[in-house]
Amino acid sequence: MGSSVSRRILSIALSGALSLTAAAVISAAPAGADPVSSPPLSGITASDGTRVVSVTPVPGVRRFDVTVYSPSMDRTVDLQVFRPADTSVPRSTVYLLNGASGGEDSGSNWPDQADVQGFFADKNVNVVIPRAGAFSYYTDWKSDDPELGRNKWTTFFTKELPPVLNDSLGATGKQSIAGISTSGSSVLMLAANAPTLYSSVAAFSGCARTSDELGQAYVKLVVEARGGGETVNMWGKTDDPDWAANDAVLQADRLPRIPYYIATGNGLPGFDENLQSPRINGNVSTLVDRVVLGGGIEAITNACTHQLADRFSQLGIPATFDFRDNGTHSWAYWEDDLHKAWPMLRDSIGA
Repeated sequence: MGSSVSRRILSIALSGALSLTAAAVISAAPAGADPVSSPPLSGITASDGTRVVSVTPVPGVRRFDVTVYSPSMDRTVDLQVFRPADTSVPRSTVYLLNGASGGEDSGSNWPDQADVQGFFADKNVNVVIPRAGAFSYYTDWKSDDPELGRNKWTTFFTKELPPVLNDSLGATGKQSIAGISTSGSSVLMLAANAPTLYSSVAAFSGCARTSDELGQAYVKLVVEARGGGETVNMWGKTDDPDWAANDAVLQADRLPRIPYYIATGNGLPGFDENLQSPRINGNVSTLVDRVVLGGGIEAITNACTHQLADRFSQLGIPATFDFRDNGTHSWAYWEDDLHKAWPMLRDSIGA
């Protein structure tokens, strides 16, 4: 695919299809004992000032809305936390990152769009889903942005959050991380920047190649066209070394040798592109958007992921790459990807 053609597809697809993405826990208890599921603890405070500000139970489910203060950003961050059925012993943690919108908007986050509660119903693990950081790429920005504010997400996710949340949850300290779309790139760089933090990484439909011409166009359309921010405040001008420093393909040699599950479709219609799909709900316009725009984005992420696979092969990094023979940039496939990645995530953290 020529770069000019790719950029046209990208421009058309991302301008509309980034909005396309906007379009629990029982295991066997010891014999004779009833499982106990306790809430996270509030008030946990670290020496750097990070603290668990509040914990609010959600009626009828083992979910808690947790607010954590980040000193590096001087703001609170909202988390959705699903607890295991049995918390009588420490449990490990899986982080699920949302896409471009950070899950801030209604209907574009893991619990609303995927069967998170049902899927994890028989799995004794903490599931943590941040709902913040829209259009930030979950990275540390150079400067505050007039529209998107202060973004120090690498610092928050790798240094501030884990200690206080592990204490709040009574967790084992073992954790894995998974991301979709833009955060499918972010999770790789989070692992590169904190090589001992995560036990495994899963990335679905991400574009890890962020510093070449096409990658920069992709990032700018997310941050600037969709988010209203300025990438110069994130990684500087296009020739700034920070672009390459945050390119997971170029930085792959810094990645820890842990299990990876990396998946993408190719943009062709798949099992969820039909009018009977609950996510399409008989809407012809939604179906057309999914096929044309969502398909265009997924074709781009497919090309990016092939570059990442080639780089992993060069470096001898073992990983599972799943190049699906169809599928658009949409939640049905990410839900399926999570199911397929789960055995790797589970085994790596002993869940």
